[in-house]
Amino acid sequence: MNRGFYTIMAAQFFSSLADNALLIAAIALLSEMQAPQWMTPMLKLFFVLSYVLLAAFVGAFADAFPKGKVMFITNMIKVVGCGLMFFSVHPLLAYAVVGFGAAAYSPAKYGILTELLPPEKLVAANGWIEGLTVGSIIFGTVLGGALVNPHIASMLLAFDFPLIDFHIDTPTEAALCIITVIYLIAAIFNLNILDTGARYAHQQHNPIKLIADFSNCFIMLWRDKLGQISLAVTTLFWGAGATLQFIVLKWAEKSLHMPLDKAAVLQGVVALGVALGAVGAARFVPLKKSLSVMPLGIIMGIVVMTMTTVTSVWVAYPLLVIIGALSGYFVVPMNALLQHRGHVLMSAGHSIAVQNFNENLSVLTMLVLYAFMVKLNLNVNIVILIFGVFVASLMYLIMRRHAANQREHDSLALIGEHKH
Repeated sequence: MNRGFYTIMAAQFFSSLADNALLIAAIALLSEMQAPQWMTPMLKLFFVLSYVLLAAFVGAFADAFPKGKVMFITNMIKVVGCGLMFFSVHPLLAYAVVGFGAAAYSPAKYGILTELLPPEKLVAANGWIEGLTVGSIIFGTVLGGALVNPHIASMLLAFDFPLIDFHIDTPTEAALCIITVIYLIAAIFNLNILDTGARYAHQQHNPIKLIADFSNCFIMLWRDKLGQISLAVTTLFWGAGATLQFIVLKWAEKSLHMPLDKAAVLQGVVALGVALGAVGAARFVPLKKSLSVMPLGIIMGIVVMTMTTVTSVWVAYPLLVIIGALSGYFVVPMNALLQHRGHVLMSAGHSIAVQNFNENLSVLTMLVLYAFMVKLNLNVNIVILIFGVFVASLMYLIMRRHAANQREHDSLALIGEHKH
């Protein structure tokens, strides 16, 4: 991997680190405001809304300018969202602005990989990106938890600049200042990303044509026999992953009796597992074998259900690492396969926009269902069982579909041979 690749990785790491720390700070803000419980999963929902609404436009935006420049502009939009929270704008709206920046950032960060690297390095590069993204989730969540911890917050508030009063009076305000600094570090790395020289055909500016173009890409990817399977798996995975983040927080509170700053560490433990799985997949699963990992999705759904029997933190840690590792090991090869199919069928920016649209629509749907269950006051163990059964059954159906595709492909190949 060359130097440009590592600069992209650093920019991605710090930007995502700040996103995840900000989520915990926003949850803390909501509880300070005594907002109802169902608003907590709504934070993530407002964040991913932009991924769905802007899907038709962000791919074209990412392909219209050098990717480093796009990453810098969109990272600064996140800084604005973080600043809004500081100035008492409702956390849901402020986090939606951060999501707007993240939605436009994503096609650029993945698209630049296909410009920079040959196809055979894509699984390894994805392993890196997923591993680092997950690392940033671990450190970001733990950092967010630490920043809202009363003891650390009081130390931050005691720190004073001579002659200047910044009017930072609450723990969450101190946390938001630190998070803004991390976004600015990401911006410095963005400015150092070299232009790869890749240029695409002139991008459409007409919204109707952009939506039509996006629809064509959407249909093309879902009709492709390999594209549809990898897209179905990653769509399920991201929806499940986002919901699991909140289920773990709730489960830690109810079954393990942990406060938010400690429960945030458990999210980090799941993410550590994902990182281990992602690195393992990057090492052992070549692109052409990527579909062989699908049964792990069913196993993951079953293992999640065992959370209902756990009441000890020492059992919780290894269990969450296993859940994370299973999901990391099966999503990285699927992501790489999906990117490769997307790159073959259309441009990088467009295929990633289609992927983001599907994955985040799944996140939205599953978070709305979860918020509804919270509003109904369902026991967290019942929620976990519903979740596990749902993931395992859907993975089983996707595997059945893949087997049917294979049979169709084999019979068409046989017909072709008989003709000759």
